This record gives sequence, C-alpha cells and structure tokens, in this order.
Amino acid sequence: MEKRYEQFSHTADIGVRVFGNTLKELFENAAFAMFDILADLDGLKGEITQDFELTAPNYEELLISWLDELLYNFYSKKIIFYRFEVLELSEDMVRARAFGRSVSENRNRLKTEIKAATYYNLKIIKRDDYYEVDIIFDV
Repeated sequence: MEKRYEQFSHTADIGVRVFGNTLKELFENAAFAMFDILADLDGLKGEITQDFELTAPNYEELLISWLDELLYNFYSKKIIFYRFEVLELSEDMVRARAFGRSVSENRNRLKTEIKAATYYNLKIIKRDDYYEVDIIFDV
C-alpha cells in the first residue's frame, strides 16, 4: 500500500484516515500522520531515540495512549519525532521506538498545534488486506 494516511476536514479539529498493512504499521503511520501535521518532516534526520511501553485495555485505547504519549514528549521534551518502529504489539500492550530531533533547531518546521488525539468515532477496521482507522485531533 502506497498511501500512509489522508487528511479530511472535521469542524475545528483535524481528521486523518490512517492505513496500514498490519496493526503495527497502522500504529506507526498514525504517529507519522500526527507529526506530519505538527511539523514539516520532509528530510528530517536526528540523533534522539526514545523507547515507549504502554498498556491499555484494547487496540483503540492503546492507539490513543501511544499518540498522546508521543505528543506529551513533543511538548515536554521538545522533540520532533519523524520515524516510528512498533517492536511489539498485542491487544493490551505496545512497545515501540521513536526517532527524532530537538525542536530548538527546527522551529521553522512547526506547522499546526495539536492538543490531543481524541476517541471520537474511533474504531480500527480490518479490511481485506489492510487496516484503517479515522483519528480526530483536537487542535
């Protein structure tokens, strides 16, 4: 599948429909979509690597926990993440690694402020040969 995500309009929020051949790829592409809205990721490289391990009762809540944790790190540690690897994923746990660089050197890359990923109409759908999910970001 070529397309990672597509953006759609949703009142004062930003919505994305995220695609992935696997659930791991769906989680990676959701994180990429969020940071691609936050900042210009084109050609971005960096030396920061951060590991994450999160738990939640199901895939949907896990996805929001993952995105919110990345967002928290963006705002608190001032890191623009540009690449994501989901190392392990089960219905109640995600272990992943994100690669980024400091915002300070890249303030000119910042585009849109995202407050949070929301649960609005959140449902991961299994299609014939891929997964998709609509995510609404509170901006």
